[in-house]
Amino acid sequence: MGLGSKRPDGPLFRVGRNDDAWAPPDWAYAQEDGTFGNRFDDPEAHYRVVYACSRRLGCYVETLARFRVDLSFVAELEQMEDDEEDDFSAFGTLNRSWFAQRCIGTAEAFGDYADIYSLEWVSHLRSVLASTAMQLGMTDVDLSSLQRAEPRILTQRASREAFENRFDGIFYHSRYGQTIENWAIFEPFAIHDQKSESIDEEDPELAEAMKILGLVFVD
Repeated sequence: MGLGSKRPDGPLFRVGRNDDAWAPPDWAYAQEDGTFGNRFDDPEAHYRVVYACSRRLGCYVETLARFRVDLSFVAELEQMEDDEEDDFSAFGTLNRSWFAQRCIGTAEAFGDYADIYSLEWVSHLRSVLASTAMQLGMTDVDLSSLQRAEPRILTQRASREAFENRFDGIFYHSRYGQTIENWAIFEPFAIHDQKSESIDEEDPELAEAMKILGLVFVD
């Protein structure tokens, strides 16, 4: 059975720190388990991963989602009387100082990326990750378990399987919405023509992300 793969059909985008969006994380900041705490990091701490999106919108949504209003507060709003709710709208806030140490980059990527949410990959990972799933107390490995944010060791083991099968990275849809296409790019990074620039507060895709996430700027 062949394992499904994807190739980017256009430039990829990435939000990074300082003035180089494509700089990989420094090994000095790795956690005790050797990963950086991200979804498809290498659990054996051999290769690093940079995460990118097919659209700037996806970069902004993935990066800024943590600034959303807490879910418990959203739930409280649902319990409010209609007349009270009409008088108040909850927004998360993004301080403009956040932009000072961040940039957005574009690059061309090549190679084959494991399409781990495809039928072939889900079936394959159910087999090779069975022991890991049992250790985690899971009853099965399926699409829903691979899309979950936690426990990350499961998706990190999936990353290792893709790496050992000589893929250049992983193609996956965002857990914030299936329309966002993401790419986890393994080291050595199959990218070229990297460029980085300051984030424009007037970028319409940033404005769209802010609207989707319910965020407003503060000084």
